Amino acid sequence: MHILLALLYVSLVAAPGCTSLPAKGESIRNTIHNIINIAQITLVHIKKVRTKLPVPPQAEVTSYSIEGLTGISHDLGLLDNELQSPFTELLSQIQADVSSLEGRVRSLALTMDCPIHPRPSGETGDNLFPDSHLYLTLTKVQHYLEKLLLNKDKLKVC
Repeated sequence: MHILLALLYVSLVAAPGCTSLPAKGESIRNTIHNIINIAQITLVHIKKVRTKLPVPPQAEVTSYSIEGLTGISHDLGLLDNELQSPFTELLSQIQADVSSLEGRVRSLALTMDCPIHPRPSGETGDNLFPDSHLYLTLTKVQHYLEKLLLNKDKLKVC
């Protein structure tokens, strides 16, 4: 009987510690880890799509600078808009990945009290060269995510 009472007491005392929410610092670390994972998975998706396409023309893209969560969120919003073009329907999985990534970065920025700009509008112009647009968009996203992974420390600052 004493053993049962002791077990009941231990379970009642230990339960609040076991069911508490993670600390803010731990939540931020988990979110950063998730962002990095999504970026890596998206790069795998890009490589998979590239194997299905003919050899791409050489294209140079100007890359965004990665300075902190506010800019990263904005840049990912712009890339998400570009991926929603009718010419990039082949990239629907990558668009979903980038959209998810942008949402997590925005959420992390809000958690860290960073200023967040409104999401960029989804203006996509008519493109006379849809194949070129597809390659260019794919290259932009790939370069941005590679740069983000190299500068993942910027996910800790506004």
